Amino acid sequence: MQPPFPISAPAGYAPAFALGYADETGTLALVTGATPLPVRMTDTDEPGAAAPPLEGSTTGAFLEGPFQPRPDTPVILALWGTWEGTVQLERTATGGAPRLPTTMAGEPWGTFTANACEPVWVENEPTAELYLAITVTSGTLHYRIAQ
Repeated sequence: MQPPFPISAPAGYAPAFALGYADETGTLALVTGATPLPVRMTDTDEPGAAAPPLEGSTTGAFLEGPFQPRPDTPVILALWGTWEGTVQLERTATGGAPRLPTTMAGEPWGTFTANACEPVWVENEPTAELYLAITVTSGTLHYRIAQ
């Protein structure tokens, strides 16, 4: 039987490569048919539906929440309307207190002063909750946070 990829002149050799990963003991494990690359599908590994979206409208100061995100799934925040003010994404991992403004590298994160529609957070703690601290100084803000 002939090999599927014969080695031919001028080289007379073929470089071989292997893919590996650290197994449970930290030892190199080569990827083969019997030991496939360990991956996880986030849409199937976390059973259950995402939390229902939080949505509404406000014309003043308002705290919306809690929203308990499903782990490893982006949280999308949509803000629209004709409004002025601030919306701050806040997080707690202890059932409501303390609620802390979200940051990234020590800088404010998830603070909005205009309409937006974007992913704002990916959570890894199953008990974490998100809130929207809203202060509208004029106009009407419509908001929705969902997965």
